[in-house]
Amino acid sequence: MARILLIDDDDQFRMLLRKMLEKAGYNDIEEANDGSIGVKLFRQHPFDLVITDIIMPDKEGIETIIELTGDYPQIKIIAMSGGGRVCPQDYLETAKRLGASRTLAKPFNYSELVDTVHELLSE
Repeated sequence: MARILLIDDDDQFRMLLRKMLEKAGYNDIEEANDGSIGVKLFRQHPFDLVITDIIMPDKEGIETIIELTGDYPQIKIIAMSGGGRVCPQDYLETAKRLGASRTLAKPFNYSELVDTVHELLSE
């Protein structure tokens, strides 16, 4: 079974993601509320997939993507964003250029998430 790391500072959204993934049969899931904790967890025991928000306090998603892809070039990452000061697509395009495997603009639905996760884990 695939190990998945969820990184998002929004506790409720992280819980929603977890429930969606569990409904799809993914049960080996760890959570982090920022990139620093996420990177630390990944270094302790690598994951098959990382799903990270872009805009977070402390270490945001872009920094997290740069650090993880620098140390683990084959890592699979889904970057997600609802925007902020700019359009979410701007953040997501940057994340893609810096190593994210796929991107999801918030809000997204169950099928978009599960299809993207399944596609990446099947590669």
